[in-house]
Amino acid sequence: MKILVAVKRVVDYNVQIRVKEDGSGVHTENVKMSTNPPDDNAVEESVKLKEAGKVKEVIAISIGEDKAQETIRKALAVGADKGIHVKVDNYVEPLGIAKILKKIVEKEKPDMVFLGKQAIDDDCNQTGQMLAAMLNWPQATFTSKVNLKDKSVEIVREIDEGLETVEVNLPAVVTCDLRLNQPRFASLPNIMKAKKKPMEQLDAKEMGVDLTNRIQQLKVEEPPKRKAGIKVGSVAELVSKLKNEAKVI
Repeated sequence: MKILVAVKRVVDYNVQIRVKEDGSGVHTENVKMSTNPPDDNAVEESVKLKEAGKVKEVIAISIGEDKAQETIRKALAVGADKGIHVKVDNYVEPLGIAKILKKIVEKEKPDMVFLGKQAIDDDCNQTGQMLAAMLNWPQATFTSKVNLKDKSVEIVREIDEGLETVEVNLPAVVTCDLRLNQPRFASLPNIMKAKKKPMEQLDAKEMGVDLTNRIQQLKVEEPPKRKAGIKVGSVAELVSKLKNEAKVI
């Protein structure tokens, strides 16, 4: 069994985002970048399934500029067997990413595709669902537990009412939640070994995929600053302010 796991290079979640002065986007130059957190969970789960003897090969793929290879190398250091880097020079919308992934799936023929449930930079939460629709594969989203069987995968996902258990036939697309597992840290020896693992490099322009963006970004701006809170001396004063000033009761 083979798993293709997609990883994305994003601004590290610990970094304070700064909007560009002209409102065209956010600053990424000289900013710490890392793997999208839910993608780390996807890699970890793939490697755990391999260590359990249920999966023979894990392929990590990233779509982006040359520096995206660092994200793939991290996945290789954690335990992935092979990397694929699809080079793109500009921002590609989730629809374009799904189209590229579809091409790779048709080439590699994996039994499952693992992705993070969404990326922390654009929060679109669309790529996995779009890929499943294009492949006509079943999908299991927001996965917090995976139980791989012979010809199906049973997953647990969080919903408003609690937990939902879903079983889908293979091949399938699975998007992973942060609660799925605790990603491991890559050890120094494994980081060195990862440099020798194979990484295939492709150019999106040569894949015959229409990557035209459908959405026009007009402006990026910071949210309005919240007003400072106030302290009240008693419950009676709090009720009075909620009733007379906030008018919520």
